[in-house]
Parts: sequence; structure tokens; C-alpha cells
Amino acid sequence: MISALVRPLKFALFTGKAEPPPLETRRVRLPAPRWLTLVTAFDGVRLADLALALYLYITAGADMWARLDYKNMTPPSPLLLQLALVSLSLPVAMRDRWPLGAWRTALVTLPAFVYLDRMLEGFPEQGITYPWTLVVMYLLVLYTVASRNSEAVSIVVWVVSVLFLGVVNSNVLPVGGAVFAVPLVLGYNVRARRRASVKLAEESQLKVVAEGAQAVLAERARIARELHDVVAHHMSVIAIQAEAVPLKAAGDAKQLEEGLAVIRSLSLDAIAQLRQVLGVLRDAEGRKETTPQPDLERIDALVANARAAGLAVLFRRSSQVEEVPQAVGLSAYRIVQESLSNVMRHAPGATVSLEVSQEQGELVVRVANGPGAEPAEPSAGAGHGLVGMRERAALLGGTLAAGPIDDGFEVVARLPLEAA
Repeated sequence: MISALVRPLKFALFTGKAEPPPLETRRVRLPAPRWLTLVTAFDGVRLADLALALYLYITAGADMWARLDYKNMTPPSPLLLQLALVSLSLPVAMRDRWPLGAWRTALVTLPAFVYLDRMLEGFPEQGITYPWTLVVMYLLVLYTVASRNSEAVSIVVWVVSVLFLGVVNSNVLPVGGAVFAVPLVLGYNVRARRRASVKLAEESQLKVVAEGAQAVLAERARIARELHDVVAHHMSVIAIQAEAVPLKAAGDAKQLEEGLAVIRSLSLDAIAQLRQVLGVLRDAEGRKETTPQPDLERIDALVANARAAGLAVLFRRSSQVEEVPQAVGLSAYRIVQESLSNVMRHAPGATVSLEVSQEQGELVVRVANGPGAEPAEPSAGAGHGLVGMRERAALLGGTLAAGPIDDGFEVVARLPLEAA
């Protein structure tokens, strides 16, 4: 408890250094030719403080000499007079660079002004008057101290100032305490608002960084979905073709050559789509690939590949299906692609029913398959395709239902057209 009280007192009177001035620029630049070697840029606040300090010094000095002449008094010691004048001007010149140092300087030098002022008044019992130069100097210093230090330090400065005033003239102690509190409260509010502004700026910057990171994650997820759909479909077809071609050819060189040509065509198609997906990653300026993305028109190619891989695909597209948005067409294409790839992996040789229709402002894609003609081989990483399809539908505000039916499996995707 005692340490908590002593630490701010020690900080304010001896060891403490105030916070640096605000970061916003305050420099005033004067136009001048390049050959001029004089300084042409100034700190506006400190330049104003220097001007005010000089004005206070001249004004207080003129007032002192006028009072000496009025009372026909012998001028006091030049050193005492200069110290009294410095006590009104030097703290103002110091307050922006060294707020606590300015306040300490005022406390140390003000007794000289108090003594000289009381001497000119004949040491009255009621104490001294307070010229406006003294009030302006001390209130400015208190404001700067409060705006650049903690609340505890401001309270200590207020207490010490009130005690100092009580020693000099206890008759004005209540009024002086209230007057001293005004600049301290104003300085505290300015410091609080400044710190809140800095914190808000930091939070805004963190929000921008977080949004950027979220965008990166979303882009990575989108690319991962695209890669999964492209690789899974084409590799499944290529694997099945590579296994089926030698058996179908049965030593016939022509059939073997045709089968290898199909595999080569599928491989080139897969490479082209991979380049399309990865093109955005390789562009340093963030430009996206201009090659058109797959859409509903290319579903026929998927069906042809699936049939070549041994699936019996019954494809029906409703005549009501009109031109759909690009995002909907791409998602529908990828959902069909992934569904056919799943059938190749989990039900080789099955009969597949594929239907694309438009119902009440939605594009509906149904892919259903029966049991496989031969047992499926276990595959690693199963389940990611369904997750990717659901994500694609959810991004467009649609739904995707997938589950077993009778002896097979069915996928039904509903993609809104207006939302896209």
C-alpha cells in the first residue's frame, strides 16, 4: 500500500519521464531556396511555446519594473529579478519536451517570484496577488503533465501543487485547488481520448489483417476444392481406363492404341484444368486466369469420360434449364464431377442416373447410382468430396443432400439462381 503511494510521488518529483508527444505531425515548413542553410522546418507546438515564453518574460519584466517605479523602490538583486522572470517563462518553453521537468522547474523557481512579489507589496499579511502570467504558465504546465502521464502521477502533481499553494497563501486554498484541477481533468480526458484513438487504430489494423488472413484461408479452401475435384475425377477415370484398356484390347494393337489415346486426352484435360486452378497462385500481381471456368455445357464431357470408364450413365437435362450464372454453373459441374468420381471409386460399373433441371428459381442436380458391377477397392481420404460439395452449395446459399437409397447412393444439390 505504501509502495503504491510512494512510487507515483517519486516518479513525479524525481525519476519519472512523461510519455512522448502524439505521433501526428506538427511540423511547419517554410518555403526557402535550397541554397539556404538555415532550418526551414519547425515543430509548430514548440515554436508557439517559445514565443509564449518570450512574451511572458517580457510582460512580467515590464510589470515588475513598472511596480518598482510606482513605489519608488530600489531594484532588487538582478539575479533574483532574473530568477523570478525565468520562473514564469522557462516552464512554458520546456513543457512539451519535458512536461515533468517543466513542473519541477516551476516548483523550484517560483519561490523567487513569490518572495519578490511580496517584497513589492510590502509583505502583506493577506498574502500576494496572482498575475495572469503566473496563472497561464502554471495551468499550461499542469495540462501538459496530465495529458502525458498516468492518473496517479496527475493526482500527485495536484496534491503537491495544493500543498505548495497552502504554504504560500492558505486563504485561497479552496479556490486554488479547484483551479488546479481543471487543467488536470482536461489533460486526463485528452490523454484518454488519444489512447482510445490509438487502440481503435490498432484494432482496425488487426481487423484488416484478420480479414486478409480470412480471405487467404477462403481462397486456399476454394483452391483445395478445385484441386480435389479435378484430381479426384481425372485420376479415377485414368486409373480405371489404364486397368480396363489392356483387358479390352486383348492383344489388339489398334484397340490398345485407342485406349492409350483416351488416357492421354484425359491426362491433358487434367493438366489444363490444374494449370487453370493454379494460375492465380503464380500471378505476382493477383490477376486471375482468363480461361473460362467449366459450366453446364461441359457436363457432356464428364458423362462421356464416365461412360468410357465403364459406367452406364443416363443423362437427362430439362429443357427448362436456361443460361445460369457462372458460379452456379461451375458449382453444378464440380458436384457432378465429384459424384461421378465417387461412383467410379465406390461402385465401379454401376448404372448412374444424372438429371439437371430448374425448379422454382433453383438449379437442381440429382445423381443417383445403383450397386456396382464389381467390388470397390478401399480408398484413402474418403469423405472430403462430400464436404467439398456441401461447401460449394452453402457458398451459394443452397443445400446438398447425400445418402444411401435402396442398393445405391444419391446426391441432390439445390443451387439458388438469384442469390448467385
